[in-house]
Amino acid sequence: MKNIEILLENKCGQLALMGKILGQNKISLEGGGVFQNGNFSIANFLVEEAEKAKTELEKVGIKVTKISNVIIQKLRQDIPGQLGMFCKELADENVNILTQYSDHDNQLIVVVDEYEKAKKVSDKWMKTWTNNDDYVI
Repeated sequence: MKNIEILLENKCGQLALMGKILGQNKISLEGGGVFQNGNFSIANFLVEEAEKAKTELEKVGIKVTKISNVIIQKLRQDIPGQLGMFCKELADENVNILTQYSDHDNQLIVVVDEYEKAKKVSDKWMKTWTNNDDYVI
């Protein structure tokens, strides 16, 4: 899975066009969102076939600005504060979060500036938190 960052004109129908093109090409969006920023909107979506998505979108004039690796992290929903704790672990390793959203399976998706460092943090996090019912905040 990869994150595609898309620049959409801030006008009616652009998200519909994006969705139509991806759907016609059997490319599923597994999470993400769109945020207005002046004359443009910035969209970030989780996809399996990022290069194919980029090619098809650019055929209709939709600009894909970046394709990035993602950290897919499961957080414990039964323990408040997990997002803050995980993000602090990344910050403690000088990893900056560029984009954050959730996927359709309620997993945290993050795009970072230091993927390899973030992957190590994520792996350690999973070892610490998987089936750890004893932890109390």
